[in-house]
Amino acid sequence: MAAVKDILVVDDSRTEQVYLRQLLTRHGYQVRSAFDAEQAWRALEDRRPDLILMDVVMPGTNGFALTRTIARHPAYADIPIVICSSKRQETDRVWGLRQGARDYVTKPVDPGVLLGKIGALLAPGGGDGAAR
Repeated sequence: MAAVKDILVVDDSRTEQVYLRQLLTRHGYQVRSAFDAEQAWRALEDRRPDLILMDVVMPGTNGFALTRTIARHPAYADIPIVICSSKRQETDRVWGLRQGARDYVTKPVDPGVLLGKIGALLAPGGGDGAAR
């Protein structure tokens, strides 16, 4: 039996965290949450997630900067990051991918789209390379 995949949700909205936790746990994922960059780093150091869902607009360090820092960190660079943001401009999506995100989805999140992207990234070999 395959191990349960651990997803770290980094989002300053409690409502969004609850929604994503419920969605993901219903589909067999273990979910941890962080409200900002500081909590996200503590969560990373505590236990390495299999995937990170990253909001962009947060207090302090924004999700683009945190994505860039994680993606360039030797210990965490291979963790796939999916940006989940209300920022809908194509320039935001491109910028997020340039920071190291493997994919980008807009809020409100379409559950089928998000689950499909997560499944593809967590499949063997799915976390390799750029966005799909």
